[in-house]
Amino acid sequence: MSSITKKRPKPASKSPKPEREPSLSSSSSHSPLMEPPHSLFPSKEELLRLIAVLAIASSVALTCNFIVSYINPTTKPFCDSNVDSSDPFSDFCEPCPKNGECSQGKLECARGFRKHRNICVEDGEINERAKKLSEWVENRLCEAYAQFLCHGMGKIWVQEDEIWNDLDGHQLMENLMPDSAINIFTKKKAMEMLGSLLEMRTNLYGSKELKCPDLVAEHYKPFICRLQQWIFKHAFVTSMLFVLVVASTLLLRKVQRRFYLSTRSEELYHQVCEILGENALMSKTSNVEPWLIASQLRDHLLLPKERKDTVLWKKVEKLVEEDSRVDRYPKLVKGESKVVWEWQVEGSWSSARMKKKVEARRLKSSEGIKPSSDQQIHALKSKPRTLMF
Repeated sequence: MSSITKKRPKPASKSPKPEREPSLSSSSSHSPLMEPPHSLFPSKEELLRLIAVLAIASSVALTCNFIVSYINPTTKPFCDSNVDSSDPFSDFCEPCPKNGECSQGKLECARGFRKHRNICVEDGEINERAKKLSEWVENRLCEAYAQFLCHGMGKIWVQEDEIWNDLDGHQLMENLMPDSAINIFTKKKAMEMLGSLLEMRTNLYGSKELKCPDLVAEHYKPFICRLQQWIFKHAFVTSMLFVLVVASTLLLRKVQRRFYLSTRSEELYHQVCEILGENALMSKTSNVEPWLIASQLRDHLLLPKERKDTVLWKKVEKLVEEDSRVDRYPKLVKGESKVVWEWQVEGSWSSARMKKKVEARRLKSSEGIKPSSDQQIHALKSKPRTLMF
């Protein structure tokens, strides 16, 4: 019993709390005074590296998102063509674009148009083919109208059905089936372009006809045709201008003719005086007649083409007749009556020069020196005068 009632003593090892409390209190009292370690926060360089990594990662993410959204855009489906824009369900779909047919959220472009993103644009190949066809028809109609304006032949108005059938014969339409949708649409497009380029009317039978505009047809006329029409339109002005040009030309030729006769006749007159004076001096010292035959002197001085011009020599004869130093009289030479000219002045202004020429010629002939080319030409001039008497 004594063992049962005996109290168990508390172990001494399990009661250290009173001893540790002072240490905890002391450590808590000293905690504000302790500094944190330097490795707890990043340095300035590490912080800049972290910011740069985050910026690069953000830009890469944004770029990838943009590329994905551009390649595979998440667009709303198209509204059906018969859906009204006031329908509340239209906020959840894209409106059907122009020249398109929409059904079950899909877009189908009309003939002659092709899909480009969310709209329908014209097919460039078909549009270009229709443009060339319209230009071909315009050239044909304008050339025919120009022929009618110039020569009175050709068509003016052409029926639309005839043009429609002629389009099938163009080389651009050879590879297309006549009844194909592209062929029909291309011809319709070409006819629409022609309607804006050409004049159109409806005849008595209800058929449409096309004609090239007058101003455009003027450019298709040949140059000769335009020139003839201009002359016919301005006949009075053209005739007056022609008369003025002809009169001016004749007057100019007449003035030139007078100037030529005046200058050439004076030149020949001076040559005649020089030859007559030289011949007179030579007759005093040699066996030469003091006169010269006028007709032979004329043939000697004039060029072959000038001998046909009788007016020129008559001018020379008139000048010689007015000169008192020259005597003109008829003389019987070899049984024929000839008009001769003779120099009658002693000691003329050219006599000294002529005497020197005569003396130099005598000295050279006496010494046996061959005359020069100029002297030979001068001797040829004087030789016929000495031999013809």
